[in-house]
Amino acid sequence: MAREYLKKATLTSKSGASDVNQIVTDILSDIESGGDAKALEYAKKFDKYEGNVLLTKAEIEAAIKQVPDKLKDDIQFAHDNVRRFAETQKATVADVELEVVPGLIAGQKAIPVDAAGCYAPGGRYSHVASAIMTVTTAKVAGCKHITACSPPRPGVGVAPAIVYAAHICGADKIMAMGGVQGVAAMTFGLFGLPKANILVGPGNQFVAEAKRILFGRVGIDMIAGPTDSLILADAQADAHIVATDLVSQAEHGYNSPVWLVTDSRDLAEQVMGMVPDLIADLPELNRENATAAWRDYAEVILCSDREEMAACSDDYAPEHLTVQAEDLDWWLERLTCYGSLFLGEETTVSYGDKASGTNHVLPTSGAANYTGGLSVHKYMKIVTWQRATREGSKPVAEATARISRLEGMEGHARSADVRLAKYFPGENFDLSAEG
Repeated sequence: MAREYLKKATLTSKSGASDVNQIVTDILSDIESGGDAKALEYAKKFDKYEGNVLLTKAEIEAAIKQVPDKLKDDIQFAHDNVRRFAETQKATVADVELEVVPGLIAGQKAIPVDAAGCYAPGGRYSHVASAIMTVTTAKVAGCKHITACSPPRPGVGVAPAIVYAAHICGADKIMAMGGVQGVAAMTFGLFGLPKANILVGPGNQFVAEAKRILFGRVGIDMIAGPTDSLILADAQADAHIVATDLVSQAEHGYNSPVWLVTDSRDLAEQVMGMVPDLIADLPELNRENATAAWRDYAEVILCSDREEMAACSDDYAPEHLTVQAEDLDWWLERLTCYGSLFLGEETTVSYGDKASGTNHVLPTSGAANYTGGLSVHKYMKIVTWQRATREGSKPVAEATARISRLEGMEGHARSADVRLAKYFPGENFDLSAEG
């Protein structure tokens, strides 16, 4: 049967999006021309903060003292998991070399970028996990300098738990500055910082737009939209757990889509009946976000069988994908488009968001069709090299000369000709395009 929408979104994640491009462009231009002073001006205006931009050792130590020991243990636990997973990822990238033809050796090197700028949101929520995810992976990758940047709160500064997380994960500098001005400061190398080679981490629409505009001058992890989550559930799934997981992701923001795809009408109806009460039980701000997200962006889709469910999921290419269905190995093999996959009710997106070890900086808005999330690989340049003996150069030079002339690139051909003439004087070579 065709997919049946038991609940259909009335808006998309792009609906009602304000045009922030000009605002962000103007701020970036102002800060690039005005330097430190202009960045501080915007910080005063938007962050309402006039303390130190770069935290001193004493300020870091004072912030750390404010973090309860149990929370420190939890942050350390999450850091260790993320670090170990990142180290395993790094081990998959190796320097290699191959003798392509006798006497011609080509190789690959993985070189980390020098400077990383890691943004951790700190507005409505203190995104401790974002500091862990971004700083840890940059450190494991081998970046020489890591700046952690987070919006300060008026009269408080950067949330102490974010300071602690950034510090233990390996940040070289911690910057109390948010929004476009924080992104600009890392990009342009203000306040004595090295210019960032890559910017990573989630943020609001202004941070996301700043990264998009600056992409090319610096690398970025991805162009991010509102977070989204999809659950695949069969008739054996626990409706209460499914509903709870949907609500847990809807609280991210008013425009955060959540989707349920199932082959069980009974399960779908149970879940839809439970969600409103679960949302009503949330704290006020979380409740407002989840209410809007469920009302305007959520969908519940009924499919005929698991193959149609999987196809539907791949079409959506969700940032987060949960499977609460039988035969998890089948789903792992079948599914192809997602940012991160959570198999079975024993795990959940919330684990990945906070502490299980996989990264929570993931592709949104269908980008999982073509890319994965943040990893050590994002900070590494995979570059190539080659060297050759004169004999090894010979057949490559001949082929290069003929292909170049066929393409009409005589200069390229002559760079091969001169080597053949020098290394093999007296030999005759047919280097015309016709061979």
